[in-house]
Amino acid sequence: MNYHFIAIGGAVMHNLALELHALGHTVTGSDDEIFEPAKSRLQQQGLLPETNGWYPEKITQSIDAVVLGMHAKADNPELIKAQELQLPIYSFPEFIYQHAKNKKRIVIAGSHGKTTSTGMLMHVLKQNNIDFDYLVGSIIPGYDRMVRISDAPYIIIEGDEYLTSPLDLRPKFIHYKANAAMITGIAWDHVNVFPQESLYQDQFRLLIESMDTENPTVVWFDGDEDLKKIVEKQSVKAISYSEPGYIPQEHGVLLTADTDGNTTHMPLPFFGKHNLQNAAGVVKLAKWVGIEETNAWQALSTFPGTAKRMEIIHQAKSLTVIRDFAHAPSKVAATVNAVREQFPDSKFVAVFEVHTFSSLNPEFMSRYNQTLQPANQAFILFDPHVFELKKMPIPSAEEIESRFGAGKAVSSPTELQDLIVNALKNQSDQHQVLLLMSSGNLGGIDVSLFFR
Repeated sequence: MNYHFIAIGGAVMHNLALELHALGHTVTGSDDEIFEPAKSRLQQQGLLPETNGWYPEKITQSIDAVVLGMHAKADNPELIKAQELQLPIYSFPEFIYQHAKNKKRIVIAGSHGKTTSTGMLMHVLKQNNIDFDYLVGSIIPGYDRMVRISDAPYIIIEGDEYLTSPLDLRPKFIHYKANAAMITGIAWDHVNVFPQESLYQDQFRLLIESMDTENPTVVWFDGDEDLKKIVEKQSVKAISYSEPGYIPQEHGVLLTADTDGNTTHMPLPFFGKHNLQNAAGVVKLAKWVGIEETNAWQALSTFPGTAKRMEIIHQAKSLTVIRDFAHAPSKVAATVNAVREQFPDSKFVAVFEVHTFSSLNPEFMSRYNQTLQPANQAFILFDPHVFELKKMPIPSAEEIESRFGAGKAVSSPTELQDLIVNALKNQSDQHQVLLLMSSGNLGGIDVSLFFR
């Protein structure tokens, strides 16, 4: 087959392109800007467009299907040409469904914890020798790509509530028609497309209503009252989960959980209440596949984690450095609280980059109030240029500090770097932990300089 990708540089888009190429299909693509690591990965396989931009002359009758990314606009010249030629046009969720419609489709959704939970379930199935396809939002250790397409009987999908494409303003995850779904919780996000909290929450109702009509199963976190109201109104098999018992240890936690009528005690290599909640949901979901709970927990005892999700990038006697993708208020709060719980006696320095559209919104920014408070010192990086690009008023450092309620706001990466270095100047033998939270790149700071 001959596929053309419009906006090939997207995280999932370029991985899908790489997978199709590896399967022997002809793949071309375009984009107006491609960042790392997509740029290098596409270049290595000869799929990187020669120049940035949109070229309608690339769109011909020889193309079997066009895959359209959300980054493209409705007036994209390549899209218009494809429509004129009446070529089949798919968003990547639609494309994945066409591939997976005869499989058992498992979708993991929620405002936070999707990538980690998806990675956990992939690990459990792999450890139990169950073959599966997948679509996940981050590179997982042991996997070359974020997308796999094969003849496996299952597919595990990280389900995104964001808009599907410029031609389809519904959430991505409804296209998968899940047989089973896990919802980790719902906390308002993406205010640029969901300006009211109720509208955001309604996307998860749409997910449940979109599920396959034959015995759909929803595994859901019972600590979320808003989610509970949605699930209870749906005609599905609903399985709730909550956090198991655990005790923080030096390299993770000691689990105490009821499994199939027995009590299981087991060390786990990850920490944080939210991660234990995610793991408990994954165990329930694995049981739907046919894996006993004890076996699922046993598999999770070797879970290697996912990139930028509570990822320990340096660990020494005097300093631990953790990198995390946290950007929404609920994610920041969960991550900061998890680090404080795991390192109760350490000097704790937290850094957060205001980066996403939601976090830039003045009203929404107030939802971060006190999220950084558990840290001994906290810094908030903001880039005035980002506000300008999004045509939003640039707040002062004082305004940001007022909305966060804790932490020092800085607009210069160089200044932030100096502040972190000074904060880590250890005047005693006390262990220190540095938490770096960003969905961007922290202004390009070389984080390795903090532990050279």
